[in-house]
Amino acid sequence: MRNLSSYLLMGIAALSAASCTDNTDTPIGPSYHKDSLAVFSQAEWLPGGEKGTTSNEQGCYSNPAPAVELAGLDLTFKNGENFFEHNANLFTRPFWGLGPAWVRTGCEFCHPSYGHGKRQTEYRANKMGNGYLLVIYHPTAGVDGNGKPYAANSYITEVTGMPQTQAMHPFKAPVDEKGITITWKNATDEHGNKFPDGETYELSYPDVQIAQSAFNTKPLPTNYEVRLESTIGMYGTGLIDAISQDSMRVQYQREARFAKLNPGMWDHATNDWATTAWYKLADGQKRIKKFTYGMTRATLLDGPGGNAIWNITNVTRSDRHYLYTTAAWAKAMSEDADVIESIKKEGGSFSSLLHPYYGDGSTDSIKTLVNKLLGLNRNTPEMRADYEKYIVNAAPWNGREEMTDEDFYAFGVWHRGLGVPKARNLDNPEVQRGKKLFYQMGCTNCHRPSWTIKKDNIWIDNASKAYMAKNPNAKFPTYDDTVIWPYTDLVQHKLHMVNDIRAGWCRTTPLWGRGLSTQETGEGSRLHDCRAKNVIEAIMWHGYSKESDAYAAAQKFYRLSKSDREAVVAFINAI
Repeated sequence: MRNLSSYLLMGIAALSAASCTDNTDTPIGPSYHKDSLAVFSQAEWLPGGEKGTTSNEQGCYSNPAPAVELAGLDLTFKNGENFFEHNANLFTRPFWGLGPAWVRTGCEFCHPSYGHGKRQTEYRANKMGNGYLLVIYHPTAGVDGNGKPYAANSYITEVTGMPQTQAMHPFKAPVDEKGITITWKNATDEHGNKFPDGETYELSYPDVQIAQSAFNTKPLPTNYEVRLESTIGMYGTGLIDAISQDSMRVQYQREARFAKLNPGMWDHATNDWATTAWYKLADGQKRIKKFTYGMTRATLLDGPGGNAIWNITNVTRSDRHYLYTTAAWAKAMSEDADVIESIKKEGGSFSSLLHPYYGDGSTDSIKTLVNKLLGLNRNTPEMRADYEKYIVNAAPWNGREEMTDEDFYAFGVWHRGLGVPKARNLDNPEVQRGKKLFYQMGCTNCHRPSWTIKKDNIWIDNASKAYMAKNPNAKFPTYDDTVIWPYTDLVQHKLHMVNDIRAGWCRTTPLWGRGLSTQETGEGSRLHDCRAKNVIEAIMWHGYSKESDAYAAAQKFYRLSKSDREAVVAFINAI
């Protein structure tokens, strides 16, 4: 049934047409004037440190960090890159394994040119640059169609947490895209969207609706709302992965003295991590959550990387012999007359793509197999046994993995080895003034400038371990003894924007390299749902509500002169 198909305080970087450097022939080391060191240190020219800052050329979001070459992993990096840049498909190895339902066929649809997703007016999974995740959740507590209670702000269970809008023939997508509408609405802040000098700005936000009839599940979801969350850039994720949870703990303790933090992450009574801040990894270890806007994942090779390459496409591997599906979708497909009839007509031949579902050709047999196989959505011994019996050992797979351990190891090397572009124009007086203003306004209370990675305590997944056990020279790029400048505190805050992110809490997105977004991806929209078309709008969304954690800083920006506002924008674009 595989292959059976016919990231506030959320990044306020802005539009920029600047190149990655002024001179593509300059070496990777810093190029600065002594005068600039009064404002910027020499280290700030290398946001990812010497091990994590990339060379000077366009396409800089996709460049390997120097740590890759230092570890002798150049070829492995390129092999892993192939899995990001190629779409999953039916039979072309090593990219086969698509289906039975999927979110996207490939990574770049969500991460155009390795960057941030783009603002959309309609939801189409196969539109390049649509980085939107549909966040479908219950706004209030209640009971679902199966009589099971659910909590407020919890994801609906009828579809996957990353909802799928594509499916293989003859199945129907869990969510029909034709039933999804995105309407952009305007908002007006207390200033009437106008600075004291008369310059105006726009504030707009997406309103998303999904008709109940668009869901192909049994039962249908009820009491739900929809929000959008867009992807962030891929670059530098290995460096974020290397920041220790001990360093994060110190940051949380500092901020907890002055602000109320998300109780799901921080226990103010004990001044320590909440029990729900810990994420259980595939091997049973626990790490503190640090990835995604909602802080839902803890490590790169188990979360944003290891999880996404599996659940976006439903391509399985040795440590994930199960599917990203739901029981509600499996049930609906097993009871759909069109599905059953198609399998009867097309599934009688062993060579047919549909043979795993055919059974003895009777309606009852087909219904049973469809429900069983589409519901292989838990990593249990029973489901792994069913997967081996019906899928892995059937034609055309014949016992072969859809994604081999070697391939996933290479993908992990690539993902962890993506560096960060050099800073630019730090010797420009306007940029230097912008930095001073950024600090004076208090923006660094959340956009913490730098972190020190003393020891890179990398967590490695089971599939990569299996490959490395057979290949003693295999390793990952690491970033010991590195100072980085991502401009994030890795803490969640609330901005209280209209149609805000689910539950209101959003992790501070790194600002490094964001000024290159327009050059690299063709667009520079910002914030978690791309509601800000430029940096000015992003900042003013921070001050939309007096309840916002960033209200005071945003009001200081509002009172700046036009030239000072432009200096702040220039600084954000430069780092």
